[in-house]
Amino acid sequence: MPIRLCSSSQTRAMLLKEAGIDFIQESVDFDEESIIATSPKNFVYQATLGKYEANIKVFGYEDYPLLVADTVVTSQGQILRKARCVDDARNILMTQSGNITSIITCMIYHAKEKKIIDISQTDYIFDDFDLDDLDRYLQSGEWRGKAGACMVEGFCKSYIKEVKGFESTAMGLCTEVLESFR
Repeated sequence: MPIRLCSSSQTRAMLLKEAGIDFIQESVDFDEESIIATSPKNFVYQATLGKYEANIKVFGYEDYPLLVADTVVTSQGQILRKARCVDDARNILMTQSGNITSIITCMIYHAKEKKIIDISQTDYIFDDFDLDDLDRYLQSGEWRGKAGACMVEGFCKSYIKEVKGFESTAMGLCTEVLESFR
């Protein structure tokens, strides 16, 4: 039976496809801007719970298991949200340049027989970003809609010195954890 991916993220859809998990993709929007949290894990949990509550009301979980997720990026003690403009993206990315960046993904999977809530974290140690390379990335617009303007599968990949955790977590959905419970 397919699951219902309640996310518009093409990256999350790609991760499910690559994991061989059958799914349909549709979701109800949830406004994360109202969340007030000082801890990245608390923020990502609140955002995921808000998405879960909005989507469970519309879709339920009887027809298809429901899957929602949210991701937050943190570096130097800051929660790095989605950038609103190029200057914001530059500042967010410079916070990560040459530092440890943690990408935390929370997911809720709800089927008739089980409900799973998982918070997974992947830590990256980045080299200093090349400023010309950074400018090209900013001009590409690929950072738009990405937590922390970070693309570990794209721009940031060549700057990774060390990684601890699953790449899928950093990309927005820990498929390794999901597969272990399905």
